[in-house]
Amino acid sequence: MSNISIIGTGNMASTLATLAVAGGNTVEVIGRDQSKAAELAKTLGGGTTAGEFGAVPAGDIVIVALGYANVVPVVTQYGDALAGKVVVDLCNPVNSTGDGLAIPDGTSIAQDVAAAAPASTSVVKAFNTTFGVVLAKGQPMDVFIAGDDKGAKASVAEFVESLKLRALDVGGLTMAHYLEGTGLVMIGLAKHGVGNFDFALNVTAPN
Repeated sequence: MSNISIIGTGNMASTLATLAVAGGNTVEVIGRDQSKAAELAKTLGGGTTAGEFGAVPAGDIVIVALGYANVVPVVTQYGDALAGKVVVDLCNPVNSTGDGLAIPDGTSIAQDVAAAAPASTSVVKAFNTTFGVVLAKGQPMDVFIAGDDKGAKASVAEFVESLKLRALDVGGLTMAHYLEGTGLVMIGLAKHGVGNFDFALNVTAPN
């Protein structure tokens, strides 16, 4: 099993932490509000610990479960504390009107994270196409991952599979831009075509 640190204490962070504990992983939760992180760790049980914000995360895999505006600043703040870690970015950088990405064409938040992190940090985009409401139900679903480091992607895939989900590699970190675009399309479907966030995007191969 994996050793995971999750930066964030919101709904997505708590949902992933719950699944991670159930999957037998070692979990550390980290938040700016230490008392909130401690309360979440207590609720999760399973030996979950609450880390100190800004200190070196205990996990080999560090999931940054924050809104897009906070992701790069927090990674920058952590700096060398993330050296040698696998950092997972799961955010969707959607603009205020929900009809476009809040980043320039040709880039992604995941690529910005890689630029801000130490050179020895491996960045993987994952979980941005999985809605928390579906994850919380524990339903089988696909998790698309992108990254340049094959070893890092293998580690994230192993973690994904411990959650009883399927990891599908879409390629290098430049593909994160298109995963973020896919996340935007899914939000559009949730607001219009489907009408709610209780659905998943999965791949089915014909027989």
